[in-house]
Amino acid sequence: MTELTNLQNALLAAVAGAEDEAAIEAVRVAALGKKGSVSELLKTLGSMTPEERQTRGAAINALKTEIADAIAARKSALKDAAIAARLKAETLDVSLPVRSSPAERGRIHPISQIVDEITAIFADLGFSIAEGPDIETDYYNFTALNFPEGHPAREMHDTFFFNPDEKGERKVLRTHTSPVQVRTMEAQEPPIRIVIPGKTYRQDSDATHSPMFHQVEGLVIDRKAHVGNLRWVLEEFCKAFFEVPSVTMRFRPSFFPFTEPSFEVDIQCDRSGGQVKFGEGNDWMEILGCGMVHPNVLRSGGLDPDEFQGFAWGMGLDRIAMLKYGMPDLRDFFNADVRWMNHYGFRPLDMPTLFGGLSA
Repeated sequence: MTELTNLQNALLAAVAGAEDEAAIEAVRVAALGKKGSVSELLKTLGSMTPEERQTRGAAINALKTEIADAIAARKSALKDAAIAARLKAETLDVSLPVRSSPAERGRIHPISQIVDEITAIFADLGFSIAEGPDIETDYYNFTALNFPEGHPAREMHDTFFFNPDEKGERKVLRTHTSPVQVRTMEAQEPPIRIVIPGKTYRQDSDATHSPMFHQVEGLVIDRKAHVGNLRWVLEEFCKAFFEVPSVTMRFRPSFFPFTEPSFEVDIQCDRSGGQVKFGEGNDWMEILGCGMVHPNVLRSGGLDPDEFQGFAWGMGLDRIAMLKYGMPDLRDFFNADVRWMNHYGFRPLDMPTLFGGLSA
């Protein structure tokens, strides 16, 4: 019996050591195949005496049954393990990912963001928002703003003119938001404190110009407005908009038909390092135009220049957006490129506030 015990131990160890289905099949063939070790023992039963067959034969059959059961159990376990490993390796999640909400996916266009930022700043200074039509008459776009006949801005190379109407009058796409100043003076008694963001149109197109672009103008009319007030308003605006603690501004004499005196305003900046930083450095950058409202414009608005005076300023919204947020090409504002919007756009629920940060 020692021989059968040793064979039993060896075969059970081989069964337990099989690591895959191919290995357990090799153990089965070696033990129970036609020339397997157990099968060879079974072939000896015919040559045994009846007494030997009752003892040794029974032991050999019991060994065969035990080894067959062990092989079947191990084979089943290996098959289950192989299936589990394959499922783990070939797992494919066919469920749809959770879609983000519109508030997460959507982006606010930088121009809309800039308008909101400007609104927040000037609302805090006591200003209101004013708007006017994009299609204007020659009177409001030019004459009422003290543009004399023959002024270069009236020429076709600068202004989009409509065909003459039945009266022979030609309307224009407004070249600036200044017509809203006159319309406001006609409709509202002083004191007037307004800012006017809106679209404007000129025949120009390159990396820093577009046939349609955005401007913002401001207008203050009362009995005591002066250049000192104008400077303070512009300094407070630039500090808040560019989010710097202080700015240094330089006023240079200039000419605009609708203001007298007129100024171009430069702001101190640093252009080193590949970006523009305001409130520091030794460079200057022109930021806007401004001046005291011309007496003729006051008269066009129905106000007496001997009783009222005021100041106004204007700047390009697209340009100050490019300066603040580092956008290199104005044309990208109008290309409707989703990739550009995802990069430069703003989250819709991050509303600009002076206490929370305009571009937080």
